[in-house]
Amino acid sequence: MPWHLDHVQLAIPLGAEARCDEFYVDVLGFTVLDKPAALAARGGRWYRRDDATVHLGVDVDFRPSKKAHPALVVEGYDDLLARLSERGLEFTPDEEIPGLRRCYVEDPVGNRVELIDATPRP
Repeated sequence: MPWHLDHVQLAIPLGAEARCDEFYVDVLGFTVLDKPAALAARGGRWYRRDDATVHLGVDVDFRPSKKAHPALVVEGYDDLLARLSERGLEFTPDEEIPGLRRCYVEDPVGNRVELIDATPRP
């Protein structure tokens, strides 16, 4: 089997799961995955949408990730930006790579998330 990325993990503070659900499930359209019992006791959350899997792990010394980040290629990029705006979530467009529409948004605990338009630009 060729190499592939199984998941990306971001840290969250203790008790932030419900706030993160509002972003990852309600806005981005991920589904919550059941964690194995031994891992569920630690808190955090696992999400999946299509081939993208994001794990959120509780870190008692939490600091949001402002540079390192997951980059999600999304269908319906403009609709997603509209949903972000409707919910008052700020995003920062980045046009530095020719032919690529992308932006950055912070999840509810301040972790950076990159969103990339799946539709190539001429």
